[in-house]
Amino acid sequence: MEMREEALEPIVETNVTVEETENTPRVRYQSALEALEAATLLSQRDADDIAREELSSIKQQFYALRQADLLAAAEARAQAEGSEEITVDGTQNEIDTQFKAILDTIKEKKATRLAQLEAERIANFEKREEIIKQLLEMSADADNVNREFPRFKELQQQFKEIGEVPATESTAQWKRYQDATEHFYDQYRINKDLRDYDFKKNLDTKTVICQEAEDLANEEDVVIAFKRLQVLHDTWRDTGPVAKELRDEIWNRFKDASAIVNKRYQAFFEERKAREQKNEEAKTALCERVETIDLESLTSFKQWDDNTALLLAAQEEWRTLGYAAPRVNNKLFARFREACDKFFAAKAEFYKAARERQADNLAKKTALCEEAESLKDSTDWRKTADRLVELQRVWKTVGAVPRKQSDALWTRFQQACDYFFEQKKKDLNDLRSNEQAALKAKREIISRLTEIADETPAEDVDAMIKQADQDWRQAGHVPFKEKDKIYDEYRKTVNKLRDRFKLSRSSRSMARFETILAEISNDSNKLSRERERIVRAYEAKRQELKTCENNLGFFTTKSGRGNAMLAEMERRIAGIKEEIETLAAKIAMLDNA
Repeated sequence: MEMREEALEPIVETNVTVEETENTPRVRYQSALEALEAATLLSQRDADDIAREELSSIKQQFYALRQADLLAAAEARAQAEGSEEITVDGTQNEIDTQFKAILDTIKEKKATRLAQLEAERIANFEKREEIIKQLLEMSADADNVNREFPRFKELQQQFKEIGEVPATESTAQWKRYQDATEHFYDQYRINKDLRDYDFKKNLDTKTVICQEAEDLANEEDVVIAFKRLQVLHDTWRDTGPVAKELRDEIWNRFKDASAIVNKRYQAFFEERKAREQKNEEAKTALCERVETIDLESLTSFKQWDDNTALLLAAQEEWRTLGYAAPRVNNKLFARFREACDKFFAAKAEFYKAARERQADNLAKKTALCEEAESLKDSTDWRKTADRLVELQRVWKTVGAVPRKQSDALWTRFQQACDYFFEQKKKDLNDLRSNEQAALKAKREIISRLTEIADETPAEDVDAMIKQADQDWRQAGHVPFKEKDKIYDEYRKTVNKLRDRFKLSRSSRSMARFETILAEISNDSNKLSRERERIVRAYEAKRQELKTCENNLGFFTTKSGRGNAMLAEMERRIAGIKEEIETLAAKIAMLDNA
């Protein structure tokens, strides 16, 4: 079979460098060490200069590069050991520890800065509260309001110059400030001309603000319009009150203009969110489509070519999709690229190893043919049949061989197997009469056990059951289709007797085991597997006993509940010890067998 491989390149997403932010291009690092050095430099900056997008980019690339390094090391190790299984060692090394320490440093620096900013906001809040208190005190002194007006304006300016306060308190505090200011103007008369002039100036300013807010309805860029509106709101809050009869009118005008911009902004983000969600679903579906390709099942060149076409189509479809939400977009691309890279790496390995694999398969199937031919004249029907069935199973697991030798090799193997099973079939007729006799004998054993009277001593019943087990083993094999049915009937009969005469659980277990041991006594493979199974159970019970005994030391008997739990634990330990003794006896019986 002629082998060929197209030069296929993993997908590259050309716009990923500006995906998270439009202002800061993403730097591509060539190694995890470069990403570590970049993180080190970033950690040396002030907290305000550490951009979240830049830190996220470094983290993403570092872990992606470290994963690539670990995968490459695992592949190299597997190649050196001649193993087809690739196991990635996830143990952290020095570079992982250094990178985590740097991230912790940045996190601590950020947390310290946030705490500092929060403390400043609280201090600002308290300063503003003091100004509000002074404004209210000035308003209460009606005789000196005119004289206090310059101080009033000074306090207003100070209030505006104070920095941010906690977001949860900002709106309520502004409301208290506005109430105090309006209270100063409304409740106590100041110089009318000065007040009217101030009201007029504030009205002119707020009229301009309203006009600018209304003009924002025609701004094409919704985001820019929204940001400008926030500036206008800040200016509105900094501007003093207008005449009382005009306040509702001017405010409603500004509020209506703001509502239009806010609705456009909300609609814009809802539409973008829906679009990003649709893209996320589409990209997730593409990732799943590529990840579901079973690389282990691709055993021919045609299968690889067909799946390559599907993968290239998926890559082309990916390029047509827009961005998903920023929180998942990069992760989805990394996931898709990893799946594509894994496919192309596996394909390259397949083409490289194909001829070697076919030569190895040819040697394996030739050896299977030779072994089948050496067994075809055997009269050990059961053992040989099991072995030939195993050879047939192995044959199916062996991969393809060169086409020119495939048919002849299969015919050779099939003829050897068919010859043996034809001879076995001829001998089967002689076995059927013996199996029918054994079936009759075993039914008589069941009938004998069923007729045991209630007044029979338990010791005699136990002896009868043991004799029945011995007779059962000596009766021989029954027809295969009756084997499970008659055995289940026998075991149910024995179990009923043991329950009826209250024979011990370990005795029942040993009796069942003796029956099983008799049935597999001629098969060394089954004996070996049974011993391995019981040894595993024995070790598990020993470990369970150790755990229970350790836990026993933690119990307290200072309460009724504690006494009950202690008694339950002791009963459990006793049961485990009994099971361990039974398992040890079974191992000894297997060793003797």
